[in-house]
Amino acid sequence: MNRYNRLSGVFFFIVLLFVIAGRTLACTSFVVSGKATKDGRPMIFKNRDTGEVNNVVVVEQGELYRYMGITAYSDKKPNEIWGGHNEAGFAIINTAAYNLNGCKGKDTDHDGILMRRALEVCRTLADFEHLLDTLPKPMDLNSNFGVLDGEGGCAYYETGDSSYVKFDANDPLVAPDGYLVRTNHGLSGCRDIDSGVERFMAISDFMTEAYRENHLDCQYLLTHVPRYLTHGLTNQNLYDDLPADETDTRIIPFLDFIPRYISSSCLLVQGVAKGESVSHTVSWTNIGWPCASVAIPLMIGSDVTLPSIVQRDETGKAWLCTMSIAQKQKVFSLKRGNTRNYIDLSKLVNVSGTGILQRTAALEQEVLRRGVEAVKKVRKGKSVSETLCDYYQWVDEYIRTHYPQD
Repeated sequence: MNRYNRLSGVFFFIVLLFVIAGRTLACTSFVVSGKATKDGRPMIFKNRDTGEVNNVVVVEQGELYRYMGITAYSDKKPNEIWGGHNEAGFAIINTAAYNLNGCKGKDTDHDGILMRRALEVCRTLADFEHLLDTLPKPMDLNSNFGVLDGEGGCAYYETGDSSYVKFDANDPLVAPDGYLVRTNHGLSGCRDIDSGVERFMAISDFMTEAYRENHLDCQYLLTHVPRYLTHGLTNQNLYDDLPADETDTRIIPFLDFIPRYISSSCLLVQGVAKGESVSHTVSWTNIGWPCASVAIPLMIGSDVTLPSIVQRDETGKAWLCTMSIAQKQKVFSLKRGNTRNYIDLSKLVNVSGTGILQRTAALEQEVLRRGVEAVKKVRKGKSVSETLCDYYQWVDEYIRTHYPQD
């Protein structure tokens, strides 16, 4: 190799590092077949990482179906949805893949637009495939789309500009244990530029253990994955050496864990069991920084008004999201330098149990306990409107009253 080629190779490698390091859409996800879950209901999950840290939950009437989803507070229409489900039992999430359009790496602009459109018009996985087949090419897409439907379908679609590859969670040859995981590369793409590798290792380790311990259930995965504090590459577990309390300052590197500075929400959509009404699909939604926020089960009903704390307030933002961001700033307490890469561990978790993650998780327990009861009532035939309106009114008052604000 001559000197010019060597220098060109070094330059390309440096540029590639900057491209990968600069990406802000860096989510972690999984899909689980109903064949593998305790209750026979499929699930899709996304821990969303984005520079748009202020997010809200919206309910909109689409062309064919009413849908619920997460969007950036600045997207008033909204044009883009970053995870949600519709009244036909169809649900979708994504992770940016970057490597599905060749080895140069490419950001795309239509991922959120596609998800909004899919929620408007799709009922089944076949509908989603038809949508992809009929879109004008190039599609300006570079994502792993996790999808489930009311017929038990559950799959990833690794989708680039001109084509897609389906990975079916119901196929034992593709998903022998009934689940699949994705971060920021597709398995069918250019593997030379895999991104999100450390988080891929972390979510793979977590799901392997959850499967082995029979923990592939909604509440366990919802509350543990977005707060998983073991690093996929180094195996460092932050719980192994905790500060005494929140006054015992401990500044440590915090990079490439599943929860990150730019984590802005998490969503677990739980589909329906065989023979169950698609109206029982639930979006278990944690709006804001997941380590400092609370998950709430949200369902679509004709007369149901969602909790006000997850919707736009007079500022255009969601109260719960705003509060969690304020608490996050106490964890990422450095004011100079690479502030997003270091945390004060004592403010997150500590031996005394006064860290923000521990306090919000304790608050969340009661929210989820009552939420599970409300969902069970709906599944047994109780009125969606009456049951959920009462629960959501309680949620608003309870969380506003008890959320840590000191």
